[in-house]
Amino acid sequence: MSKVDYYNPPSDEVFNDIKKNSIKIWNTYDNEYGYVDEKLGRIEGLENIQDNAWMMVSMFDPSNQFKLLAMVKPATAILIRKARGH
Repeated sequence: MSKVDYYNPPSDEVFNDIKKNSIKIWNTYDNEYGYVDEKLGRIEGLENIQDNAWMMVSMFDPSNQFKLLAMVKPATAILIRKARGH
């Protein structure tokens, strides 16, 4: 994906798919030290502008990015791979 494409937001359907499933993943983690609250606080108020969708993906390590890819719709997964340069 070119730099121009990267900063153009995806469709609302793709954005909401990423957001919903990112929240699901973060909610599987222990929040003893407030780490989950911190991440959810950054995600929950996001709107579908610029590169916010890809920022949510980049908040995860590679293993959780693969988990996210398995959870989202196939069309969303394709766009995530393109944004990641794969």
